[in-house]
Amino acid sequence: MAARKPISLLKPEDNFAETWPEEPSRFTEEHIDNFLLWCVKQNSSDITIQSERPAYNEIHGTLYPATYRAVDAADMAVFLTKLYGPEALARLASGKDLDVSYEIRPDRYTRIRFRVNITAILSKGRDAAQVTMRVLPSEPPTMKDLNIEEEIIEAWAPRQGVVIITGPTGSGKTTLLAAGNRLLLERPNGCGKMLTYEAPIEYVYDSIQSPRSLVSQSEIPRHLPDFAHGVRNALRRKPEIIMVGEARDRETISATIEAARTGHAVYTTTHTLGVANTIQRMLSTYDIEEREERAIALMETLRLIVTQALVPRVGGGRVGVREWMKFPDDVREKLMDLRFTEWPNEIQRMVNQYGRTMARSAEMVFEEGLIDRRHYLLLSSATGS
Repeated sequence: MAARKPISLLKPEDNFAETWPEEPSRFTEEHIDNFLLWCVKQNSSDITIQSERPAYNEIHGTLYPATYRAVDAADMAVFLTKLYGPEALARLASGKDLDVSYEIRPDRYTRIRFRVNITAILSKGRDAAQVTMRVLPSEPPTMKDLNIEEEIIEAWAPRQGVVIITGPTGSGKTTLLAAGNRLLLERPNGCGKMLTYEAPIEYVYDSIQSPRSLVSQSEIPRHLPDFAHGVRNALRRKPEIIMVGEARDRETISATIEAARTGHAVYTTTHTLGVANTIQRMLSTYDIEEREERAIALMETLRLIVTQALVPRVGGGRVGVREWMKFPDDVREKLMDLRFTEWPNEIQRMVNQYGRTMARSAEMVFEEGLIDRRHYLLLSSATGS
């Protein structure tokens, strides 16, 4: 099919918004990778493929049609099979959304990777699907790229113990973890054996030069059924560093604590906001009679909590704003002398001494003119700091 003209409302220089010049009358699996590669060349950050609508590229925050005609049910079946496998439709019909990663290797030296979510929807009165594909960077960012505070960088690599990255969905937790992994890999002596368990795998480390390190990445549930199995698997493989994509249930939290107690450095994430809230939320997964024992075990292993929020930057883009607290020996000992129910208030008093509150971080970026007053006020009250 011939290339389409740019949408008439666009400026002449916006010709990157043309639809795919090689669009077929019917998609087959052989077309998928070529289409996705074309989208990447258009500088698309996200590609959306939805039943009964054209495919769309998101370019600089704006949606542009990537195909001239709508994606019909036969086309969608081809996309789903190629991206996930022949069981995709059955899984969607059972009420599950699908999170996977997808990779294209146009040549032996190049890897183009996508984070993929597939969700069932209703379109024109019938069951249908929407595929959202996020184009992933070819290598993880550095801590400097993310403007991570020096105090966080200095506390990032404990010999053993737990480092927890928290924040709502879309707050950049995975990206911060990837930057932290890169920091560990690029140390002069590397980091030994690093095992990661992710759902899905977003960043890979092939391009990072670290001859004294060995990285092994497993995808949940593709390689192992869940994160708790991943941590138990790690303990049989003699790693120095374990990364657990998310600790949100009691089995994973317990396994994470036990891994740290046996001499490993463990990095994980939760969907909480604020240092004190993170500890409360993790302990709330346990029955009341277990909480005191589990609280002591968690505090024995805790080394650093970082809460991150991404907010719109004045002039475009987004800026990371962080609350964090370090847990050196004296802090842990003081807290363990108290009842665990007293920890939230005590931690709230200690954050400024051993880290920085979200309110203070928000004030700093607001004074620099990086965020507007509305977002400053929202962040100032977000964690009760």
